[in-house]
Amino acid sequence: MQKQTLLNIGFGNYVVSSRVITIVNPSSSPMRRLREDARQEGRLVDATQGRKTRSIIVMDSNHVILSAIQAETIGHRYTSGDAAND
Repeated sequence: MQKQTLLNIGFGNYVVSSRVITIVNPSSSPMRRLREDARQEGRLVDATQGRKTRSIIVMDSNHVILSAIQAETIGHRYTSGDAAND
């Protein structure tokens, strides 16, 4: 069985990195609609711990995850192989 790596999305929250489809900035209108649609359909996971949303992560399960960490920072963690490190 292949070992799965976890991607740190901030404040002790992790996702399985192989299941991430995209990491995007939440400021555009289409991303706001994506967030609202996911909330209405019960697919939204808020991992911001009450802080401002700075990135949106879309998973292959069609779940939408909100994070308080910048999309660029999460992207760097994803590509660097230091997925589980702070």
